[in-house]
Amino acid sequence: MSLKFFKSYTKSTRGTVLVDKKHLWKGKPIKSLTVKSHSTGGRNNLGRITSRHKGGGHKQKYRQIDFYRKKDDMKAKIERIEYDPNRSAYLALIKYEDNLRNYIIAPNKISVGDDVVSGRNKEIKIGNCMPLMDIPPGTDIHNIELKPNGGGKIARSAGSSAQIAGSDDNYCIIKLGSGEVRKIINTARATIGTVSNVDHQNIKIGKAGRNRWKGVRPQSRGVVMNPVDHPHGGGEGKTSGGRDPVSPWGQSAKGLKTRKNKTTEKYIISRRKKRN
Repeated sequence: MSLKFFKSYTKSTRGTVLVDKKHLWKGKPIKSLTVKSHSTGGRNNLGRITSRHKGGGHKQKYRQIDFYRKKDDMKAKIERIEYDPNRSAYLALIKYEDNLRNYIIAPNKISVGDDVVSGRNKEIKIGNCMPLMDIPPGTDIHNIELKPNGGGKIARSAGSSAQIAGSDDNYCIIKLGSGEVRKIINTARATIGTVSNVDHQNIKIGKAGRNRWKGVRPQSRGVVMNPVDHPHGGGEGKTSGGRDPVSPWGQSAKGLKTRKNKTTEKYIISRRKKRN
């Protein structure tokens, strides 16, 4: 995988950096594994905007991905690697020995023709899926379940992974990419390796139009609005808002803790690192 740089023929190409996708499948996705995805424009069922700065963008079809990997002890071959407009990671189309096809999140450094398998006591190999109890400490993993049969929930975006740090009775100690260390029951499953498209973090979109293709609309700063529209609005001349940063509804925008699920506090050993 490599990055694409452009000559500065225009103002937008001067700063554009994209990921080279020449190794990806050029055709359409498997029709039976896609469903229609309707754009909401950030509106709820009453037609009111609940998520701002959304609207427009290219049509997309949602790819149905197997986050569970429950087809045990049956080898599957990687048929192709595909682009997915709904996420930053790439997808791998796998074909089982009984000719069933599924999409999975493509791990980094996996190639067309490679074999993957899921189940107990399998080889520690990129793309294989198994319970956490079978994975040795220090192994990079992704698509991690929080509870058995719950499907992968953690480390699914481009370039992300977690690492097994040890074990504690019936739990595995997992160090996440954020720096958080938590316990997960050792019968939950995970996939070996790091998620594909690791260069995603180096992308520079180059122009505002590319955001519009993705369905992201422009946003205005609160300090340039009127007081009726934002708590930072109004004032004579250019101001800094006159108060600590808040959302349009007055909620603190920096440092406010919003975690409400107290029942899982006991599984978190240490919190994530603070951002600078």
